[in-house]
Amino acid sequence: MFDIQIYSGKDILNKLIIIAGPCLAESESLLFETAEVLVKAVAGREIDFYFKASYRKANRSSVNSFSGAGDELALKWIAGVGEKFKIKTITDIHSAEEAGIAAGFVDCLQIPAFLSRQTDILTAAGKTGKMVNIKKGQFMAPSDMKKAAEKVLAAGNDKIMLTERGTSFGYHDLIVDYRGLKIMSDTGYPVIFDATHSVQQPSIGEQSGGQPRYIENLTRAALAVGVDGIFFETHPDPRNAKSDSATQLPLEQAANFIDRIVKIYDFFKRLD
Repeated sequence: MFDIQIYSGKDILNKLIIIAGPCLAESESLLFETAEVLVKAVAGREIDFYFKASYRKANRSSVNSFSGAGDELALKWIAGVGEKFKIKTITDIHSAEEAGIAAGFVDCLQIPAFLSRQTDILTAAGKTGKMVNIKKGQFMAPSDMKKAAEKVLAAGNDKIMLTERGTSFGYHDLIVDYRGLKIMSDTGYPVIFDATHSVQQPSIGEQSGGQPRYIENLTRAALAVGVDGIFFETHPDPRNAKSDSATQLPLEQAANFIDRIVKIYDFFKRLD
């Protein structure tokens, strides 16, 4: 259905990148239901699409929070989505050991924000040869992302993306510094804006809170700055999601959201 292309840096990047899917692989049926809607929404468009789902959440706010259905089972579900719909897949890893395991199931490894300085994880991800998406730590300056990318590059892998997901602002809030998108872009790697985690209010209760009404506003601003792609999490029933229930976009809104992303992206591309 899609041409699965792998690119290095920005030199041959000519498509809008969209990374989307549920926060967590709660069930096989959830993944397939979500993927079907997203695949239809991106079909026929100039989009480099990745279906995203975490096979496990290792940084839950509470010890009582659901963390996953089992690593191997969830990874098989994610791989099954890629095989059925002929699309690329991406998932988080949480240790150097997990890099090689997850690489056997997905096309792209994502480094969670809290782990974005961990040299052993970045190096191990780089050694797999897979695309590596590094999410900027909430505690990091945008310029520090060049150092994170260099750890992957040192492993012989230049297939790297950098994702902005907001910076800690006090104890339970995030803020997006749009200057940082340009600073990260100057590294030469594609920059992705995380539209849903950027409205998160971390550790505000048993699960992190959020302000999803700002998702589209922040996304429009990021596209105006000139990002290469958008990341967002979506769920058929966000209120009952087992992770990030306060920030995931309702699945019924995903197609229209993608349509508006594409229109805004194309508008600013024409101005360049």
